[in-house]
Amino acid sequence: MSAEIICVGTELLLGDILNSNAQYLAKQLAQLGIPHYFQTTVGDNPERLKKVIEIAASRAQILIFTGGLGPTPDDLTGETIADFFGATLVEKPEIIDDITQKFAARGRVMTPSNRKQALIPEGAEILPNQTGTAPGIIWQPRPGITIFTFPGVPSEMYRMWEETAVPFLKSQGWGKEIIYSRMLRFFGVGESALAEKVASYLNSTNPTVAPYAGKGEVRLRISAKATSPTQAEELIVPVEKKLQEIAGLDYYGADNDTLATVVGRLLHTAGQTLSVAESCTGGTIGQMLTEISGSSEYFWGGVISYDNSVKVGLLGVNPQDLEKFGAVSATVAEQMALGVKTRLKTTWGLSVTGIAGPTGGTDTKPVGLVYIGLATPNGKVESFEYTFGASRGRSLIRHYSACTALDLLRRKLLMGNG
Repeated sequence: MSAEIICVGTELLLGDILNSNAQYLAKQLAQLGIPHYFQTTVGDNPERLKKVIEIAASRAQILIFTGGLGPTPDDLTGETIADFFGATLVEKPEIIDDITQKFAARGRVMTPSNRKQALIPEGAEILPNQTGTAPGIIWQPRPGITIFTFPGVPSEMYRMWEETAVPFLKSQGWGKEIIYSRMLRFFGVGESALAEKVASYLNSTNPTVAPYAGKGEVRLRISAKATSPTQAEELIVPVEKKLQEIAGLDYYGADNDTLATVVGRLLHTAGQTLSVAESCTGGTIGQMLTEISGSSEYFWGGVISYDNSVKVGLLGVNPQDLEKFGAVSATVAEQMALGVKTRLKTTWGLSVTGIAGPTGGTDTKPVGLVYIGLATPNGKVESFEYTFGASRGRSLIRHYSACTALDLLRRKLLMGNG
């Protein structure tokens, strides 16, 4: 038995609204151990919605609808579902009373159009909405099919799911097993290269291992089906350890970890501090670090040295070196890192200078060329050259540069290479 999520609303197809309901429901289904293989988004069109229902009912036994339960003419979910299964819509007086009371509590009078929300298929149970006016239904229109409908407003849907749908599903025997996942995160290795290293684990069954890639990092999701989180952990941990061993320093964290949070923990544990000097990243590294509560314990600040006068005046970069080597160079990156470390009196100094584009590149210094400087606790200053490629675009080049700088520092901290 499996479930399918069907989100109704033309605004979703147009991209006007982010479809957070599908993500929420997918996680909830996993917690109940309910397999879930398909999600569909369809506009406010009854014929297309009927086609979606036909397909979903042929491959899933639990159909979960969100959206299209409002009072306006384009809210057609309830009547379309009833029409597809050949059911009569019945007006429920208790729903009208509930809507009337909610309007009265707000000092308003229920409009005639809201009566539409009191129509549900004959034989369906009301799925009450404690906050909004649109109730949902729990309905078994034929053997082997259970339908849930929810309004599209996330806060209303979440409460209705937790208070009514979950208890119903548990009463039907679901929730005895869960699908529990851990996301391992890697940086500095490509998806295909990592997949080759861990190929023997990608065909495992329980737990399963699946790779994902995005914005410079690679992730491996380990999912286990078990009767409890503790049992799932027992299945996941041995595989997790093996994958970490295979990846080595390319592994940086799990689940909600970011490069910034990991670097922050390492600095805090070591009792060390960091300052940054940023040119092409324009404060991105500082933003990543200061998004973390308590980061002032180890991150003392930074300088956005976009213009050369700032590099010279605040960071002490030699103007002759700027003239000779250019702002995008190993020499300048090193002087920026040392300058910010010295002036802010921190343990580490980290710098980034590069050409984010789309203009400014030359044959010898193309768009995407970036230098990262690192001033270490023992007085050593190093620089590292990277070419991220003009095709990635300005935003991604800046993102890759910031993440690579943090990853470089992370590796140094782990190796004790100060």
